[in-house]
Amino acid sequence: MKKQVKSLYIGRGPVSVWFRYFLVVFDFASIVFFVATANIPHGPGLIAASWAAGLVILLDFSARIWIAKDRRKLLFKIYTLADLVVIVSIVLDPFLSGSLAFLRVLRALRLIHSYHLLHDLRRDSTFFRTHEDAVIAAVNLVVFVLATSTAVLVFYIPDTSQMPYVDALYFTMATLTTTGFGDITLPTRGGKLFSVFIMVVGVALFVRLAQAIFMPQKVRYKCSNCGLFRHDPDAVHCKHCGETLRIETGGVA
Repeated sequence: MKKQVKSLYIGRGPVSVWFRYFLVVFDFASIVFFVATANIPHGPGLIAASWAAGLVILLDFSARIWIAKDRRKLLFKIYTLADLVVIVSIVLDPFLSGSLAFLRVLRALRLIHSYHLLHDLRRDSTFFRTHEDAVIAAVNLVVFVLATSTAVLVFYIPDTSQMPYVDALYFTMATLTTTGFGDITLPTRGGKLFSVFIMVVGVALFVRLAQAIFMPQKVRYKCSNCGLFRHDPDAVHCKHCGETLRIETGGVA
C-alpha cells in the first residue's frame, strides 16, 4: 500500500499526475471556502464542512509524512508547517468562535511549493516554463494578501460594515502599496503593528514580483544543441550540454 501511495505522490504516470492536479483543485476550492466563511458564524453545517476539508488535509499530510525519506526535513518545510497550522486551526476553531479561520488561507502555500508539482508544471505548461519565477512570486504575493485580508476581516472590520470582505481587501492593498487613503484605519495598538507588518512584508513581496517580471533571475534563451530554455543572465555555456551561448546583454556603459 505504501508503494501505491508513494507512486501517487511522486510517480510520473498519468494517474499520478492527475492525482496531484486534483489536490491543486482541492486546495483552490478549500481556500475559497475558508475565505468565504471566515466572517460567518460557524453553525453545525459550517463546522461539519470545515472538519470534512480538514480530514482531507490531514490524510494528505499523513500520506506525505508516511512516504517521506527524511521526515524531519519534511516537517520543517514551509508548506508542511502551513498544513500543520491549518489542521490545528480547524480542530481548535469550534472552541474559539471562529477566530482562527484566517489561518486556513495558509493552505495556499501548497499550490506551488511542492517539487513534484513544479516538475509537472514545467513539463506540461509552456507558459509556466517561460514565466516560472514570476508565477511563484505572484502566488506568494496572493497568499500573503489573502491571509492578511482575512486576518483584517476577522479581527478588525466591524460587524456593522456593509462590505466586510471588500473593506478588508481594500485596506490590505492600500497598506501594502503604501497608498494609505485613511478612510479605513486600524486605530488600536495591535492594528497599527499589524499594518506595519503588512507594509514591510507586502512591499518586499511586491518588489520580488516586479523583479521577477522585469529583471528575472534566469533569461529565456533556447540552447541550439539540447534545447535548455532557461540560463543565467551572464551564461557563456549551457550548463546542461556545454554548448556556447550567445545571450544578448545590455552591454557595459
